[in-house]
Amino acid sequence: MNCPYKKGGQKMALGATKDESSTLVDVIDRILDKGLVINADITVSVAGVELLGVKVRAALASFETAAKYGLEFPSGTNYETAAWKEAAKGKEECPQCGKKVPTDELMNEGCPWCGWQSAKAKIKLEEKPEA
Repeated sequence: MNCPYKKGGQKMALGATKDESSTLVDVIDRILDKGLVINADITVSVAGVELLGVKVRAALASFETAAKYGLEFPSGTNYETAAWKEAAKGKEECPQCGKKVPTDELMNEGCPWCGWQSAKAKIKLEEKPEA
């Protein structure tokens, strides 16, 4: 049987790898983008009798991610603000830098972060008459 941790019949040491390009901003961006949910049930019992019970449900996510997964927002949340309207726009990930950009902007103009351009944006640029 082949062991995936052996090379040439000898054991290979497994080491942790670190992505040197990750920063705190990247980690926070990923947590807000993907979301983080914490569920905890804590009980204190004596002789089989529950004396104290605590249930903790916490979610950490951007409003966009929370809305996408149907998480409830606090009552009194004003959905008519500019930030909510911006979050409601469809966004796509830039294939070059991975930043989220509104779909229409990414397809028609390109990525404002790294300058990547879609084929549609390149055709528009070529068709545009020079002044």
